[in-house]
Amino acid sequence: MKTRSSARGEPRRLGNVALLALMLCSVVALSLIRGRFAPIVTTAGDGIKSEEDDAAAVVSKAAAVGINAGGDEAAAEAAAAGEEKDKEDESAAAAGVAQQRAKDADGASASASSKPVCYETSRRSDTCEASGDVRVVGGAQTVYVDTLDREWKTKPYCRKHDSYALAHVKEWTLKPLESAAAGAPPRCTVNISATAFVLSTGGFTGNPFHDYTDVLIPAFITAHPLRGEVQFLVSSYKSWWVSRYLPIFQQLSRHEVVDVDADGAGEVRCYPRVVVGPTFHRELGVDASKTPPPGFSTSDFRAMLRGAFGLERATAAPSGDRWDIRRRPRLLIVSRRPSRGRAFTNERAMADMASSLGFDVRVGDPEATSDTSKFARLVNSCDVMVGVHGAGLTSMVFLPAGAVVVQVVPYGRLEWLARSTFAEPAPGMEVHYLEYAVQLDETTLSEQYPRDHPVLADPMAIHKQGWNALKTTYLDKQNLHPHLGRLKNTFLKALSLLPHGRDD
Repeated sequence: MKTRSSARGEPRRLGNVALLALMLCSVVALSLIRGRFAPIVTTAGDGIKSEEDDAAAVVSKAAAVGINAGGDEAAAEAAAAGEEKDKEDESAAAAGVAQQRAKDADGASASASSKPVCYETSRRSDTCEASGDVRVVGGAQTVYVDTLDREWKTKPYCRKHDSYALAHVKEWTLKPLESAAAGAPPRCTVNISATAFVLSTGGFTGNPFHDYTDVLIPAFITAHPLRGEVQFLVSSYKSWWVSRYLPIFQQLSRHEVVDVDADGAGEVRCYPRVVVGPTFHRELGVDASKTPPPGFSTSDFRAMLRGAFGLERATAAPSGDRWDIRRRPRLLIVSRRPSRGRAFTNERAMADMASSLGFDVRVGDPEATSDTSKFARLVNSCDVMVGVHGAGLTSMVFLPAGAVVVQVVPYGRLEWLARSTFAEPAPGMEVHYLEYAVQLDETTLSEQYPRDHPVLADPMAIHKQGWNALKTTYLDKQNLHPHLGRLKNTFLKALSLLPHGRDD
């Protein structure tokens, strides 16, 4: 019987042990190298994260499940609940990791709880804030700060997902001070103790609606708590635009408005703090719940406007005695040129009808004058403002509290657009909102197309072609001829909402 020699197998076993030891050493070495050189994902490293995008993803997935299940709402709710549960589990796990890292590294907990320099303030806006030795090199759209440890970039305009708007907005960069060229920090040529506030007048500025909702109200949200100790550094500067709204900037700041892009080589503005990019809350409004204590609202913005433009009326209370003509409620018809579309073709008849109801009627076109203060005072003197959906209705910001705004919605299933732009902001402005929807026999589109054409018979088919098709068809190419009988009922409703109507 043959036996296997243990002496012959011994070298093989030793070779296996050596190979295994070599593999273990390689794994340990690779782990150490990765731990030393691999990037660590942190909140700041991720850049700007949108919580609202996460929520939208949950809603979208739940809606998709509901559609696939033949409209089964229970399935959609279950999917949404599942997503939320997964997020809770992920959050708990992330919290555990963060706690462990805090135990393993000195100061890690303080770093985890700190706010990043640039962060998302809403679905429409990003804001960057930094304090310390702040040096602004406007000609290069660069801000150096000694407390930064990395570079940040942003475009200071409140339409962050609109590529067309942002194409007309310059990008700004925030850098650590030691990263300056040649290692030498740029020397200050101007020193100011206020907060530097960088914003842009690029984008869609020039349209009054966008002037207020994209720039002026967001600027107020940022600047109001600073009580005048802020300097506006305006990028993509338009001199005519700044001149138009200069009274607003002067209400918010004790310092001159600066065309910061025009700063020459070697010009460096130094501050103790900088804010790059205003904060958006909602269309034409301020969300008081998002403001710092003691809080402020759209009413405070409107009070600031009264001071800026010398507006006398805070409320739509009647003046004079019962028989004084000044006691008659004043109604303003916001006029438009027919060539621009959405003009009233029976404007004079509308004015006569309103006058017969007891209104003191005025007609005005905000684009007919470059004097914003003058038109603001006209609007503020009125109790009712009537206009077709468009930028002209933005002047509702000047109406006194308790006044009435009547939005005439053009033909074409545009109620959704009317609602988001002017109906929803009205309560925050403390004004009553009424809507008059134009019917088929009240639009000039009925003269341009046969009755069975999709433009008239199926407006949603035009909507599906995209914004340009919708705008060209329903906003640019139609004028309106409201039926005086129907419109009279709307005017009577407006009158009943006023103190004048209740008294008489």
